[in-house]
Amino acid sequence: ESPRCLISKGKNSETLRVLKQIREDKRAEAECREIQEAVEKDTTLEKASLKDFSTPWLRRLLWIGIGVAIVNQITGVNSIMYYGTQILKESGFGTKAALIANIGNGLISVIAVIFGIWLVGKVRRRPILLIGLAGTTTALLLIAIFSIVLDGSMALPYVVLSLTVLFLAFMQGCVGPVTWLVIAEIFPQRLRGLGSGISVFFLWILNFVIGFAFPILLSSVGLSFTFFIFVALGVLAIGFVYKFMPETKGRTLEELEEHFRSRHDHNTPEQSVIEV
Repeated sequence: ESPRCLISKGKNSETLRVLKQIREDKRAEAECREIQEAVEKDTTLEKASLKDFSTPWLRRLLWIGIGVAIVNQITGVNSIMYYGTQILKESGFGTKAALIANIGNGLISVIAVIFGIWLVGKVRRRPILLIGLAGTTTALLLIAIFSIVLDGSMALPYVVLSLTVLFLAFMQGCVGPVTWLVIAEIFPQRLRGLGSGISVFFLWILNFVIGFAFPILLSSVGLSFTFFIFVALGVLAIGFVYKFMPETKGRTLEELEEHFRSRHDHNTPEQSVIEV
């Protein structure tokens, strides 16, 4: 029952009622008209297909969507979610202690997601994602360093546990929510399902690759070197977001579509669609 879905079914009065719950009356009425115009325009166009992404500005958005999805996974989050117990065992915990300690990872994930949902309504997307990636990369770097410096120490497992909790706080509170939100926001309404689907396809394929490779890396090169690899990928992720990801906060989906389209029409091919 989103406003766009209601408009597409001809339920204009219901759309206005929903919008007035989150907007002032005049803004709600204006946004309702914008959505109606966009939906009417889309009904005259052909069904979305991959050919649509041959248009330069749409192709650029697709690459950004895929890039943001990849950024989400190369943080190494699912390595910690899937193999948290194994990581804690490698750092020095016994099997039972590692299983109990790993509960902390799940608990902090839930708390951080609740905080992240609140945060994305208050702060711009790009700063949240950059801060989140800086936090996750720093946490992984410290795990890699302490795994060498404190090797064999009684303190190592507790340090690693603390750092994995810190990692998940940044990941689930900043990186995760923004990833899914931006993927949903950057594509035009008619292509949103297809563009989001392609982006998320790459996310889960990379999830499979990393999930498959992580225990192999852990057993062959060890905890510290494995996390140094994720640190390098994290630095690349920060560079991608800083250079390519657009800011989407504060605009309706229709306004974003018009913004990206007009930016491409007025810019040279070398210029970016990004607005910092």
